[in-house]
Amino acid sequence: MAANRVFVARMAGLAVFGPDGERIGKVRDVVVALRVDASPPRVLGLVVDLSSRRRIFVPMLRVADIDSAAVTLASGSVNLRSFDQRPNETLVLGQLLDTRVTLRDSGIEGVVADAGIEPTRSRDWVIGRVAVRTRRSRLSRRGQVEVLAWDAVQGLALGESQGTDRLLAVFGTMRPADVANALSELPRKRQQEVVDGLDDERLADVFEELSESDQQVLLGFLDSERAADVLEAMSPDDAADLLGELPDEEAGRLLALMEPDESEPVRRLLRYEWNTAGGLMTPEPIVLTPDATVAEALARVRNPDIPPALASMVFVCRPPQATPTGRYLGCVHAQQLLRAAPFELVAGIVDAELAQLGPDAPLGEVTRYFATYNLVAGPVVDPQDHLLGAVTVDDVLDHLLPTGWRDQEDPPLDVPEVASEVAGEVAAGVGQEEVADA
Repeated sequence: MAANRVFVARMAGLAVFGPDGERIGKVRDVVVALRVDASPPRVLGLVVDLSSRRRIFVPMLRVADIDSAAVTLASGSVNLRSFDQRPNETLVLGQLLDTRVTLRDSGIEGVVADAGIEPTRSRDWVIGRVAVRTRRSRLSRRGQVEVLAWDAVQGLALGESQGTDRLLAVFGTMRPADVANALSELPRKRQQEVVDGLDDERLADVFEELSESDQQVLLGFLDSERAADVLEAMSPDDAADLLGELPDEEAGRLLALMEPDESEPVRRLLRYEWNTAGGLMTPEPIVLTPDATVAEALARVRNPDIPPALASMVFVCRPPQATPTGRYLGCVHAQQLLRAAPFELVAGIVDAELAQLGPDAPLGEVTRYFATYNLVAGPVVDPQDHLLGAVTVDDVLDHLLPTGWRDQEDPPLDVPEVASEVAGEVAAGVGQEEVADA
């Protein structure tokens, strides 16, 4: 690029040329994706007016050069469909300029007069600088203009400058974990507005990614009936973890409001200590009977609603299939299913030799189990050979990380402390085995 920083107001009307030197049109605006936090927003591309008066979108990856006279595009195809602004997109000239802001250090108010875009090392472009016009002075009727870093200005982040409807539209395009992170950064009033605007299924997905402290705060925004509905929509193990953090009286009241078939697996999980296989497991793994075919198993594995770790293994049991199941026969790894013929029965490829976890197995034993067998999911079986559920590696990681790790943007992992805690449990287990062998 010829320029390290370009101010958008100066780009308006610049001629846009193709790689062969042919004039295509002129710059109309710059499209950016605002963030909820104070991080600089990413520049997505340019709105270009064609000579035919149609407006199109040109991604920044297609921009080869920007200088004071023109914009030159790199070789490659450009979609000629008319530009249609998406919910997560903001126009710099059309929407960002003239926005009222506050300087973080001084508290002085002003309006955005211009925005400077600049490339990063990864070839992305961001708004790195903002020109802010503050209050008028005696020497200038238009006021003084200061060029500041993006994070030195308050009022431009998505949660500060946009309405709740716009925020909800943007959240609809994001992963639940990213929505949870963004939601935790918003003021409490805006958090409540977002929670009220999300449907139960989406809110349940977000709740599963929140820290315990944020879960309890946001749960307080809900009336009892809706809180029970959200708990029903959550995975039973996540719902049990949340209820386990509440006072017994409140947890019991919410369980009573849930549908019996939804509350029963949660009640079963609450009987186990949080740091045991029973407390870590999900009671809804993929369970098949011996006469199921490989094709049926693969169809269950392909279900997009099943987390990848849980889809890595199917469990074969005698009826009934609902946990606690009939007699547990073994498991089949997803890779084994891919190597078998679709018409084969899962009973013919079942792994009956893989060790099982007991529901009272401590965290250290569970960790050693995953490391020993190189698994991402494992069966939890009771002494009567009934499958109770499955533990996945993400459940283990959640409990190995320090308390409150979700509350920190870059949580420090105290490896020696965590390792020593797990190693102590593992060593204790090994010692017991040695005594038993003796």
